[in-house]
Amino acid sequence: MKISANFTLMPDTYGKFASQNHKTDGYPTTSFPFYIDQLNPAVRYLHWEFVDDDAIPVCGFQWIHWAVANIPVDALMFDFNDSHALQIPEDFSRQLPSLIPEAVQGRTSAGSKIAQQTNPAVIHRYNGPQPPDRDHDYKLCVYGTAQAFEGFEDGFYLNQLRNAVFRTDAVIDYGEIYIRSRAQ
Repeated sequence: MKISANFTLMPDTYGKFASQNHKTDGYPTTSFPFYIDQLNPAVRYLHWEFVDDDAIPVCGFQWIHWAVANIPVDALMFDFNDSHALQIPEDFSRQLPSLIPEAVQGRTSAGSKIAQQTNPAVIHRYNGPQPPDRDHDYKLCVYGTAQAFEGFEDGFYLNQLRNAVFRTDAVIDYGEIYIRSRAQ
């Protein structure tokens, strides 16, 4: 599986410098578009995490910006420029509940004791990068499986996804990319 985006530096729309119409309660909530290519034909479901390891020295833990489980491949659109690549469109996170109701999104670090957010539109959806100290590199990991994971509901924790991914033989394809986001 190959993951790609049309940028290596996060555009302002999806992060710290987003305009107010791309934010919810002060958090950037318009998710960025990306592409999935060279997918193993046996993959029927996609799951992903978007995390910031550069947050560890700042707050003491990896910051979770987005977690998604149980996206049926058949429900996704192919890229118009490449009939083999799946397209995850801009603002997919906020549109997902109405587009693909069986897919679920996990709890982000915005719901942690540090951030103390409670709005599900913030804590159970994409939260764009907001590096406070310097530019950070963010990792998007996409996992492909033949079956959906059972027992997942909106607001699941990332460890539940990782346990399903790493403690079983369910993953038959995997890809990742790093995207930098600026602090200034």
